[in-house]
This record gives sequence, C-alpha cells and structure tokens, in this order.
Amino acid sequence: MSDVQKWLSVVGIGEDGLSGLSAIAHSILQNAEVIVGGSRHLAMLPADDQREKIIWSSPISISVEEILRRRGQSVCVLASGDPMCFGIGVTLRRSIPMTEMTIIPAPSSFSLACARLGWSLTEVETLSLNARPPALLQTIIYPGARLLILSEGKQTPVIVADMLTKRGFSDSKITVLERMGGSQERIIEGTAASWINTEVADLNTIAVECIADPGVVGLSRLAGLPDDVYHHDGQLTKREVRAITLAALAPVPGQLLWDVGAGCGSIGIEWMRTHARCRAIAIEQNPTRLQYIADNATALGTPNLQIIHGKVPTALKDLPQPDAIFIGGGATAPGLFEVCWQALRSGGRLVANAVTIESEQKLLQWHNQIGGELMRVAVQRVAPIGGFLGWKPMTPVTQWVVVKSE
Repeated sequence: MSDVQKWLSVVGIGEDGLSGLSAIAHSILQNAEVIVGGSRHLAMLPADDQREKIIWSSPISISVEEILRRRGQSVCVLASGDPMCFGIGVTLRRSIPMTEMTIIPAPSSFSLACARLGWSLTEVETLSLNARPPALLQTIIYPGARLLILSEGKQTPVIVADMLTKRGFSDSKITVLERMGGSQERIIEGTAASWINTEVADLNTIAVECIADPGVVGLSRLAGLPDDVYHHDGQLTKREVRAITLAALAPVPGQLLWDVGAGCGSIGIEWMRTHARCRAIAIEQNPTRLQYIADNATALGTPNLQIIHGKVPTALKDLPQPDAIFIGGGATAPGLFEVCWQALRSGGRLVANAVTIESEQKLLQWHNQIGGELMRVAVQRVAPIGGFLGWKPMTPVTQWVVVKSE
C-alpha cells in the first residue's frame, strides 16, 4: 500500500499547541487541505490560515460524514493527546481502514497524570466519563485502587467525590489536574468527603487514591457477590449457585451474554463486572423486575447492561448473536431452547438452571438431544434451630452446561 492512499491524518496535540508538535506532525498539518478539530484546537492555528476548517458537531457522526465526503483530499484531524486513548481515532477507525490513515499520538492525559503523580500507568484503573454513564466508576472502586478518570467537564469531580463518599470511601484522595502541559496547568487536591465545588476548568483529569472507611469491604469482581447487594423480589440466583453458574459460563473480554429470564439481573451484571469489555443483554417479562435490573446494574457498575422487556422466545428474535446464553427462567416456554441453540455462535456455551420438576424435565430432554453435562447443586446454610444451630437446605438447582461444537 503506497502512502498516496493515506488521505487522512489524525494528529495528537497537547495544551502546548503547535510548538509541541514533532517535525512529522508539523509537516502533515502544513500540507493538509482540510483541518478538523474542536474550536480549542482550531484556535491554535494562525489567525490568517485560509484553509477549510470543520468544527466537531453534535452528534459527532455528522462530522464523520463530512470527513468521509472529502476522501481523496488531504485531511488532518487535530485531537487531544493520544487519539487512540478514548479518543476520536477510535471513532474514525470504525468507518475508515488503517490503509487510508496515519495516526500521530501525543502523550495521553493518563500518561501526563502519571508523570505528575509518579504513578505507574500499568497499575492504575483508567476510565473516561466523557459522554459515558458515571455509574461505570462503581466497578473500579476498591481499597487501594488508583484511578485515572477523564472528565466530561467541571462537574465531574463533584460527581466522583459524591459517589466515593456514598460507597464508603470518603477518605479517598482526589487530585484534579487541569490543562496539563499548558501554561495554565493547575493541580487541586482534596478528599472525597470534603470536596468542594471550586471552579474547575472544563479540561481536567481526575486522579483518585481509593481509601475505604473503617469496616467497609470492597466488592470483588469475581462472581458470587453477597445476595444483599441486590434489590430483588426473591427471584435471585443465590450467591453459591451464581458463582458456579458464572464459572460454567466462562466470560471472556469482549463476549456477549444473553441472560434469559433475568430476574433481578445478577448473572448479566456479574458477567459484565468480570471485565469492562464484557457485554450482556437481560431479557425479562415481569415489569417490576425490569426496574430491579436497572437499579442493580447502576449500583454495581454495569449501566450498559441492555435490558429487553418481553416474553421468550419472541423477545429474542432480532438480538445480536451471543457468545454465551444463560437460561435462568422460562425453560418451559415452547421453542425457547431451539431459538437459543440456533442463535448461539459456534463454540459458544449454554447454561440452564432449573428448580421446578417441569423445567428439570426440559433440561433432561435437551441433554438427551444434544449431550453436555448435567449436575445438581444442593447448598445448606447454617440457621438457628431453637437455641442450637442446624443446617437449612436451600432449594436444589439442576444445571445443564453444553458447548455448541464448531
């Protein structure tokens, strides 16, 4: 591939403006016919620059269309820091092949923050809250965690401080780093509980050292969260069975789960908590439970859990192809298994739990048809009997696990 076809350049630029660009970035910018960027970036160009400019629109897809229309012209996009770190480069890459573009990164906000704080970038949790739900923060709050968060604007530090305080991490140290790398750089420090909404620049990055209040235990990202962290009406896969079920589902980053008959959403939520790139769709027909699912997903840091209201198997019709399916409810619905099995990608896993005799019979039928593994989980918890302790059995669960052969 010759460079002739590389009509689009994405150049990372810092707060130090044009003077901070490398020689190659300079020459790319100089030779461009069209320049794209935010008003802040375009203001860095000389006032007498006569070339065509495109300012980012909202929604950004309109500007992406504008750029695509100029395919073949020499277009240079100015981006903050590293365009591939929660940046515009990632968005453009969805529509434009790499054979047509050149990307020149500047240090990301995360790299600059680590340089200011002396933190190791490989040992911090990174997150962008720019046009993303703040609840995403919930999964990365744990004792001793170091967080770096890209802000949406001046309000983000207050939201973060509030969330930490409510989670029982009120002593956490917060450092807001404004306009890093520029002449107006400023650092503001405080704690979550005492954070006051001082005037903060829109362009800021938040660094947090998570410190738990006495007696507060962080939530693990492993499956089997305590039952009492969920809002539910009894339709909850209990902790022990949940841990076994997720081990059987075996989540892998980037994979999609269908949680069929989701109840209060615990399986989909814990699937997504294992990794930021795990995706899940919860399908539930009971309207009250839909609200439980939404509340639980927000509280436990998986606000992007997709919730579908509907009866199975009809509700499954046009959903994207899953890598794994969990059937926690609705096993007796006619045609459910056939629809799920057909939708499941080759090499994908299907796990079904049953507590009633009728749904257990379904599992047996499916097992006879396809194979896989059947097992029974019987858990007993200690409970008082008069003045003594005894074993109280929980409802036994029959579980069927099968992998769709390649």
